[in-house]
Amino acid sequence: MIAVSSAFDGGNIECDKSDDPSDIQLRIRQDTNAEFFQWFHFRLSGAKGSDCVMRLKNAKDASYVHGWENYRAVASYDRENWFRVETTYQDGELIISHKPDFNSVYYAYFAPYSMERHADLIARLALSPRVSPSVLGKTADGQDMDLLTIGETGGDKKNFWLIARQHPGETMAEWWIEGFLDRLLDQHDAVSKALLKAACFHVVPNMNPDGSRRGHLRTNATGANLNREWQEPDMERSPEVYLVREKMRETGIDFCLDVHGDEGLPHNFIAGAQGIPSWNAEKDRLLTDFKRGWQKINPDFQTQHGYPIPKKGAGNMTLCVNHVSEYFGCLAMTLEMPFKDTADRSDATYGWSPERARKLGASVLDVIFLLLDRLQSENKN
Repeated sequence: MIAVSSAFDGGNIECDKSDDPSDIQLRIRQDTNAEFFQWFHFRLSGAKGSDCVMRLKNAKDASYVHGWENYRAVASYDRENWFRVETTYQDGELIISHKPDFNSVYYAYFAPYSMERHADLIARLALSPRVSPSVLGKTADGQDMDLLTIGETGGDKKNFWLIARQHPGETMAEWWIEGFLDRLLDQHDAVSKALLKAACFHVVPNMNPDGSRRGHLRTNATGANLNREWQEPDMERSPEVYLVREKMRETGIDFCLDVHGDEGLPHNFIAGAQGIPSWNAEKDRLLTDFKRGWQKINPDFQTQHGYPIPKKGAGNMTLCVNHVSEYFGCLAMTLEMPFKDTADRSDATYGWSPERARKLGASVLDVIFLLLDRLQSENKN
């Protein structure tokens, strides 16, 4: 008997019909208290050797329909190794076609990063003498808001902040963070050692635990899009942003990177804070040099494609990087990675993948090291 289920950490699907493997009809569930939807993650059981056709019937109403263009879903038998499967967008439906080799197979929008893996990451890294783990407070669902402080604080040391997964369906962001943290804590890495002598790193691997566990695309448990809450967060609607922002104001910030994923663009790119009122030529040079440096270090990063650049003073000040850059006078940026494959360096089997995201995360340390002396804040508060 064929069955479809998603009642697990990060799961999201509703099944209308599964009696015929060639016509399995599914729908993506909306975020709680919000209209966003695009993330899916489900298990198909009992279909070994069958030519399965899974139709996501409401794909045409998804939050980012352009994200389905040239997109392929991921599948896994062991929930560790995720590979791409045949996927088409036709007549308003996302159609996943696959012949499973086993009776249990998982499908997802991108390789999931579960809250259990998050807990394992925190526990593993907390064993390092370089790491001071802390809980900033609780989410609306009562989960911990984890912060990893890496290196010694105080003195003339800089404070570098990295946060990921404000939008919970953008799981590549936490894979990126994992790669970044593993290299930063590598005792045999000379670049990491040098950086930790000069700076203290404050890392929030998952800004949205509730949305992650609930299988949301973009919002927390209250329906708040966290990356639109930075101007006036509160403990009722957006406790995650409120808690992190308060800690940022306690430590100060000399550099901030907010890690995301983009549904439509098949590229890795940086979006800066050019739209803030205080944007100036020095910040523009530093942003340009950061992007160009990363492109030279890792060919998976590019500078040709990205978002339109807003005019000075026209930026949305509710966004994290705009608020942080304006308030602290520092370089703050958003990294975007694709749900799809990368157009410039495609991989027919895996597309853009957890491992490539981890490698990209590790490589940013070289860029930070090269620009270390210039990453000085002009704190106003």
